[in-house]
Amino acid sequence: MSVRMELHKIIISEMQEQQIIMLKEVDGERTFPIVIGSPEAMAISRRLNGERPPRPMTHDLLANVIEALGGNIEQIEINDLENHTFFARIHIRRNGTMHEVDSRPSDAIALGIATQVPIFVAEHVLDEVC
Repeated sequence: MSVRMELHKIIISEMQEQQIIMLKEVDGERTFPIVIGSPEAMAISRRLNGERPPRPMTHDLLANVIEALGGNIEQIEINDLENHTFFARIHIRRNGTMHEVDSRPSDAIALGIATQVPIFVAEHVLDEVC
């Protein structure tokens, strides 16, 4: 079982290489941080601020490739946590078939923000972090 989450805030520090995104339960109060790299944090931040680069960035490119191949990103799911490392899956529907693609959560969330798809977190992951 998975819980719908939303990007609550992004914390960018120019003094550190790693940045933080906070996810919050849509119909609840649980929140938790995920540490991500600066490029992903900047991509997410630019998208949230409505900034459109003149050429596609990596996450835009991936979304464009998926669409060009007839796929539709339906959701992002953070599905596991092992040794303090989160794992995610991008759920893509193509020709009526659902495909789940392994991803780092930061890339999946950046792609999800770029394509405005819902973010889910597995209940057992929330149990561990909240």
